[in-house]
Amino acid sequence: MLVLVVDSSTPAVTAALAEVSADGVVLRASRCTVDARAHGELLAPQVDAVLADVGARPADLGAIVAGLGPGPFTGLRVGLVTAATMAQVLGVPTYGVCSLDGLGQPTAASHPAAASHPAAASHAAAAGELVLAASDARRREVYWAVYDGAGRRVAGPDVAAPAVVAERARDLAVTVAVGDGAQRYADVLGLPVRAEPRYPDPLALARLAAERIRAGVPGEALTPLYLRRPDAVAATGHKPVLR
Repeated sequence: MLVLVVDSSTPAVTAALAEVSADGVVLRASRCTVDARAHGELLAPQVDAVLADVGARPADLGAIVAGLGPGPFTGLRVGLVTAATMAQVLGVPTYGVCSLDGLGQPTAASHPAAASHPAAASHAAAAGELVLAASDARRREVYWAVYDGAGRRVAGPDVAAPAVVAERARDLAVTVAVGDGAQRYADVLGLPVRAEPRYPDPLALARLAAERIRAGVPGEALTPLYLRRPDAVAATGHKPVLR
């Protein structure tokens, strides 16, 4: 089955096509552009591009997988609205995956030689290893979660200042970090940081949804993980104009 994968939870705007079969999941095409201010302008053209890359049409899609965040309000909703709208038009199911899960999988974080910190070379992916996945949440905070060596989430997702996350990571005995948030605040976190993946891996997102896709599980509502209120809020009252 040909599956579209979209994620707009970070500055990376990602669209990909994955082939899900009984034998596994294969990434057939992928486009990723890092621009925190252009999610709305970039995602739809990238969806068109990955379809063109494999000579497919929207009608060839059997399902859509979307990163649910956490992420900033404006960017995140672009991906979720795009996924939900396409799914409704095409009559295909949607499946949501926590975007941080796309960072914390062992298949996406098992290359210590590519680390941005020399000490990371001593941290091979192992069953007992705990990995901190962190993305930039702006406001000098990060969205974070912790994963074991099998890619299971053991803490989070949550949002907090890097110093708070560093303390939590020490309590959990985390050994390595990954993600753009971890790279941005590496000095505060005090952990070796792998260079890749920096943003949610579309192949990992597809694999995390594959079991539901193969089983024909009914499509799910794509509920965003905002974790905090948006910057813009409705006015709660009116100032008097007459004295």
